[in-house]
Amino acid sequence: MSINEPGYAGTGSSEPALPARERKLLEPLVHLVLDVDGTLALDETLLPSTAGFLATLEDLGITFTVVTNNSSRSKAEHGARLRRMGMNIETDAVIVSTEATLDYLTASFPGVKRLFLLGPPAFQNEFSECGFELCADDPEDEPDAVVVGFDTSLTYDRLCRAAYWIKQGKKYFATHPDLVCPTDRPTVLVDCGSIISCLKSATGREPDAILGKPSPQMLHTVRNRHGLKCNQVAMVGDRLYTDMAMAHAAEVPAILVLCGESTREEGESVRPAPDLIVADAGELSRLLIMAKRHGKVDQTAID
Repeated sequence: MSINEPGYAGTGSSEPALPARERKLLEPLVHLVLDVDGTLALDETLLPSTAGFLATLEDLGITFTVVTNNSSRSKAEHGARLRRMGMNIETDAVIVSTEATLDYLTASFPGVKRLFLLGPPAFQNEFSECGFELCADDPEDEPDAVVVGFDTSLTYDRLCRAAYWIKQGKKYFATHPDLVCPTDRPTVLVDCGSIISCLKSATGREPDAILGKPSPQMLHTVRNRHGLKCNQVAMVGDRLYTDMAMAHAAEVPAILVLCGESTREEGESVRPAPDLIVADAGELSRLLIMAKRHGKVDQTAID
């Protein structure tokens, strides 16, 4: 739907005017940071509202970055997956929790070179390509640190080896805290946060740092990359404890969609609450059109 179509805010509109609070939130936005699973897609399928939402962003001139905690796939694999589903997106417009973890280790722990990883082959390749040496499941192959991701190839032996090194006091990092990965399949996809919980039960330790959402690192990367002020970018996602918490930590607007994990009641009761709650990306599209149409009408009046 185009910004110039009738039926939204303005003289003669059949719709009620956009509330001032929502207008103030949405009108300055020039870039959105979008979660994937539960917000835009489930597994290999775009949600029904996604295609129209992305078309609206293009029509309004709003750019976007996709951020995902799903470290079971590489950045390139995520980009390819989104393109298979019909999204027009460059790989550079995707930021994965693995990338945030690599950046953190490189900047904060330059002496850490040898890693014991819990993660699938694509995850391990990203670390080796960045110059880290990967340790085998061998008590003689001692790492500097343990890094835990969304390990879809997890084996009991490697889980036990990770617990052993964590129990020995090695530095310990994780990519993200998600307990499950959203899916439309008849299963539960046990995610990185559940592996962290298992390791805590076995070792008594939490990770020294968790670098994906809700850490603000990925949002800071987006703002710096595009030169954005806090009110020019918003985080759109379905999870309160990752997406919304990251937005609050980075001091940017938090927009909760209800097509994934969270309910309206949960969104309204949590503190701090999301700045805006919408049913899905389709409702957000309509509100953005209304906000931008308001701004266009106001600018015409000034001119």
